[in-house]
Parts: sequence; structure tokens; C-alpha cells
Amino acid sequence: MAKFVHLHTHSHYSLLDGLSKVGPLVKRAKELGMEALALTDHGNLYGSVEFYKKAKAAGIKPIIGVETYVARHSRLSKDPKVDSVRYHLTLLVKNKEGYRNLVQLITKSHLEGFYYKPRIDKELLEKYREGLICLSGCFSGEVGKLLRAGNKAGAEEAVKYYHNLFGKIQHPFSRHPRFSLFKS
Repeated sequence: MAKFVHLHTHSHYSLLDGLSKVGPLVKRAKELGMEALALTDHGNLYGSVEFYKKAKAAGIKPIIGVETYVARHSRLSKDPKVDSVRYHLTLLVKNKEGYRNLVQLITKSHLEGFYYKPRIDKELLEKYREGLICLSGCFSGEVGKLLRAGNKAGAEEAVKYYHNLFGKIQHPFSRHPRFSLFKS
């Protein structure tokens, strides 16, 4: 039987979205026999050090990540009619270079891209992609939003873009019958 690992988990550091504190989250993962756990708070790494230390102490492999906000156009644009809409994209660290790149992305999202939320863009993703694993995000991800809008061609283009940038990507509704784009 395959082991289950949560790769998209929010803590109380995901303001207005996460509720779990890091300690109880790690404790519950341990109780469920999980060997690894990812922490992917919205737009920040505030809980990553605490999570890393508590997961290691519990014998769980900590996977550091972030659910980023991706600007539809440029992180530098701030047109209220266009740029307040953004996509979610989950990024996981696979090595030290990935951690450094994720820190760069999150720092730049706050210093350069902040508009309602800390945003990155595809320019930054292309520059800081090494050492990162890309998940397509939740229903608010680019692929999910395009599929829900009935734009299968746009979703296919988005999948190709991320695949070319990161290699294989994982999509949360890949087995959902409504989204035939991802059927095996």
C-alpha cells in the first residue's frame, strides 16, 4: 500500500485560510503514520523554521513549500481592474538551491509584486525555478480556473508551460472525470 503524504497543507500562518498550528499539525501527521509532510502556506515562509524543527524532532521528513500567488501579467502591474486577479501555484523545495530560490521568489513577491497579495510572475518563475517542484495549485490555480471556464486549450497551454519549465507537474484533479484533459 502506498504511503500518503500531504503536499498542500496550510497552517495558521495562512491568514484567513489555515487554522492548524504547526505543533499539532506535525503531531497529527505522526499519529497517522505519515513519514513526510509539506507546509505550503499562502505567500509566506513564516512557519517554515518552526515546522522544520518540529517535523524533524517527530521523525517526519519536512517538505518546505509555499502556495504562491501568480500575477496574470506582470508582478509590477497594478491595474485594479486586471491585476487584482491572480492564480495560485504550489512550489515545493527539493534541495538547498530550491530553498534559496523559493526565498528569492517570496522576497520579491513582497517587495516588488505586492498588490492585494504578494505576487510573483512567470518572469520570476523562469529565473528561480531550479530546485523546485511545481504542483498546479488548487481550484484557484491557473489550470483549474481555465478548466472551470471551459477553456481546455488554455489549460493545455498552461500545462505545457509548467511542464517545460519544471518537468512533470502534479494536478490535484487529474483523476476527476469532469476534467478529461488529464485522463490517462
